[in-house]
Order: sequence, then structure tokens, then C-alpha cells
Amino acid sequence: MKILSVAIPCYNSEAYMEKCIKSLLVGGNDVEILIVDDGSSDRTAEIADDYQKRYPNIVKAIHQENGGHGEAVNAGLRNATGLYYKVVDSDDWVDAEAYHKILHTLKELVGGPDTVDMVISNFVYDKVGAKRKKVMQYRSALPKEKIFTWSEMGKLHTGHYILMHSVIYRTKLLRECGLELPKHTFYVDNLFVYQPLPSVKKMIYLDVNFYHYFIGRDDQSVNEEVMIRRIDQQIRVNKIMIDCFVSQKITNKKLKKYMISYLDIITTISSIMLIKSGTEENLKKKEELWLYLKKSDLWLYYKLRRGLLGTVMNLPGKTGRKLSVVAYKITQKFYGFN
Repeated sequence: MKILSVAIPCYNSEAYMEKCIKSLLVGGNDVEILIVDDGSSDRTAEIADDYQKRYPNIVKAIHQENGGHGEAVNAGLRNATGLYYKVVDSDDWVDAEAYHKILHTLKELVGGPDTVDMVISNFVYDKVGAKRKKVMQYRSALPKEKIFTWSEMGKLHTGHYILMHSVIYRTKLLRECGLELPKHTFYVDNLFVYQPLPSVKKMIYLDVNFYHYFIGRDDQSVNEEVMIRRIDQQIRVNKIMIDCFVSQKITNKKLKKYMISYLDIITTISSIMLIKSGTEENLKKKEELWLYLKKSDLWLYYKLRRGLLGTVMNLPGKTGRKLSVVAYKITQKFYGFN
């Protein structure tokens, strides 16, 4: 059995997917690489098949009708045979040295008396034109290189979250918690991390810069103009995250606090994109989102609404909305989140 399954969701990725695949091949026979061709119209399928022919014991090409990023992640999970599951986007790549350390650690854990549900590592923002590459690391909040629980976790500050780039989940846990991401929806990476959290009991943090997250393509989903065009998808993810929190009876105080904080920042991003669009239609959508939260859980609504971010995102009138945008830009620069 493979130690790690890595899914690479690909849609018209011919220009950059090989860099990603080659970086993952370094893992050798311990790894299963699942290249998911999500209905591409370029040479993506051909490249995937070629790598499967060249590395039949490592690479598996999966072809499906276009279902979006989430359905590609779902397809990877359905086909995964590895004990752990990782998603690497086709324009990103991994560091070889950190990769070997993670695989070595996973093998030791699998062979030992203890197992972990989630492995956390650092990731690098590889932003085009940036002289210094920002590293998202967790050494101030998480115990290093030892198994720990939510109760032993320190404080993760605003904008400092465990993202898809930094997480590896136990495959069976993802299946048991019923993870299935919505089709034709961007921003589902937040759901991928968020929904399984209450099922996680034991974790390990490796202080290595494993994942390189490329930022710079004009059509990238995190581009603000693109986000505003796809705002309905962001709202869909936001609402599912609200449902996830409300439906779980979370007893651990630190986990509960962390999940509320994560939901706070996602709701803030949804709100600010709706404000920045400047249309009456989107301002109504912002009101509807907060009303959805209020109807779902009154306590959670007041927790977020009366917090700093919730207050700033709901300042009244045109002047209030301008102040909201300014405050968001300051927060974004100060905390460094994308």
C-alpha cells in the first residue's frame, strides 16, 4: 500500500502541470500521483496519459467530464489507495527535501504505535515579481515534530490559518467524515480543510517549507476581479462552512475558537468582495449572507457580527463602505493574507 496519494486537479494545465508532476515524482514508490484531467480541451489528457505510461507504478491518469476543482478533488479521493491524501494544484509544486522528510515521518508513524489524522507543514507564497517569498509557518502556535491534540495547540492569529497547501489528511478520515466538495465551484479548498476538522484527534507539525503556492496568473481564482465575478461561488462555500459549524457539536474550546475565527475571515472576504463590486445587487447579497448566518445560528451570528471584522464589514452607508474597504486593505497588509 502507498503511504501518500497526491491528487493534481488539472484543467487546461498543459503549460505548467509537468513542473508539478516532476516535483512529486521525487517521492518514488511511496507515492501515488493521481492526475485528474477535469474535461480539458488542450494537451492535459495527453500529458497525463504519457506520465502514466512512463511511471505505471506511481502515476494514474483519471479523465472526467468537467466538474470543477472540487469534483477533481473528489475524484482523486475516490481513487486514492494511499494511507494519506494530499492535493497539489497543477500550477504549484513541492520542495524535494521537505517532501522526503514528510514521507519519512509518515512511514515512521504508520509503522509505530500511534497514528495521526492530519499532518501540517509550511507553504511558500511564490508571487510573481516578489523579491522576498513569504512563508506561511506555524511554529509560534503548534508543537514541532511531535504528536499533539487540539488542547495543546497555541493561538493562530487572524489571517494565519491551516490551508489546503499546508495540510495532509488521513484518507480514511476524509471518507468517514463524508467529505464531498460541490461541483463547478471555486474556493472549495476552504471546505476541504474546514469540514474534516472536528474529526481530527491527533496531529503533527513539520516545520519545513513543503508546498510552493504560485500566485500571478491573471485568471487565477484568488485575483480580486475574478473573485468578484465568481462571488456566488464564494458565497456558496461560505454558507456550507456555516452549515458545517452549526451541524457539529464541537466540545473542544480551542477547536471551536479556531473554527469560528476561520469562518470570520471567510465571511469578511465574502463581504468585502460584495462591497467592492459596488452594485446594488451584490450589496443585497451581502445582507442575505449575514441574514443566512443569523437564521442558522443566532449565537454565532452575534459572535461574528459584534467582532472587529464583522463591525467593520457592516458600517452603514456609502462612507461606511469606503471605510470598510480601507480597513480591509490595512488588515490584509498587516496580516499578510491573500
